[in-house]
Amino acid sequence: MSKALIIFVRNPELGKVKTRLAADVGNEEALAIYKELLQHTFTIASEVNAEKFVFYHDEIIQHDMWNAEGFHKRIQAIADLGGKMKAAFQELFNDGYKEVIIIGSDCLQLSAAIIEDGFTMLKKNDTVIGPANDGGYYLLGMRTLHEFIFENKAWSTASVCAQTMANLQQHQLTVSLLPQLTDVDTAADWLQSKKMYHDL
Repeated sequence: MSKALIIFVRNPELGKVKTRLAADVGNEEALAIYKELLQHTFTIASEVNAEKFVFYHDEIIQHDMWNAEGFHKRIQAIADLGGKMKAAFQELFNDGYKEVIIIGSDCLQLSAAIIEDGFTMLKKNDTVIGPANDGGYYLLGMRTLHEFIFENKAWSTASVCAQTMANLQQHQLTVSLLPQLTDVDTAADWLQSKKMYHDL
């Protein structure tokens, strides 16, 4: 298998997940929503034809949904978000994978088909990006590690995707774009995502 899917997750602990969402709905509801997002991410990832690597934010949980066959558990590097992603990509390229995609666990609109489309696009492009409505991205894929993608970015701001696209252009790398989707950061995001998900 030459394809690898990285899944970044947070440990589902009260008061430590979806803090912006918690400001709208409270910590308990935010945790419940995040657990629903985790379940969705697990479901769609299970359908993707690639080796799957779950990178936990704090510590590896021994007995959870990710114990399922086909999932490998690892821990995120101690760094900012860019450093964490760069280290995860580096690990899997070092392991010999040729096409690597990373996703988070915040997008209810994401589907297995979209991830598979990303891998298909990587066959003809240096990179693939799934832009998010908030200016970030919900998916990033590449065939070799481009460290500049993860450097000098204002992470979790509306400029991340635009900065990344500009970097790729400067380095004359090809990029293919997936549909724009909504990451769940606020109560409005959650309600919009739920409506669109059920309308499918």
